[in-house]
Parts: sequence; structure tokens; C-alpha cells
Amino acid sequence: MIVVTRLHGGRFAVNPDLVQRVETTPDTVITLVDGTKYIVSETLEELVDAMTDARARVIARAQAMTDEEPAPAGRQTLSVVPSSPQEAR
Repeated sequence: MIVVTRLHGGRFAVNPDLVQRVETTPDTVITLVDGTKYIVSETLEELVDAMTDARARVIARAQAMTDEEPAPAGRQTLSVVPSSPQEAR
């Protein structure tokens, strides 16, 4: 999630995976994939940096999880399940 600021000062979080585009008109407008639009005080560059950092945090956490000790006995770990019989081979 990234935290952004409305023009009147209120703050809220946006899932960067749902951002379709960010444009400046001259206000910065975030458009989500469902068409919802938000006008925010952050610049285009600040939003791009925030979204990049958010994705990097997700990747870093995923990597840290794989580097941790194995799951305790009795606790199953997640694994990839093939979606078709050919992938299982």
C-alpha cells in the first residue's frame, strides 16, 4: 500500500497494484483499474517512487520468508499447484 494525501489534507492508502495510471493535469490524478479517480497532492515522480518502493518491499519480504528457517513441525508451507496435468510433469 502507498499513502497519499488529498488536496484538503486527508490521507489514505492505495493499493499500487490497482493503479491504472497517474497523470498531471496540472493536479495529480490517480486512476484505478475500476475507473475511480483521486486527486492528490503528491507529484507524479513521488507516486512512481512510492509504488516502486512498495513493490520492492513486497519482493524483499518474500525473499526474507524463503531465507527463514523451515516451518515448524505440523505447519505446512505454501507450494505451487499446477493448473493443468501437463504442468505437473
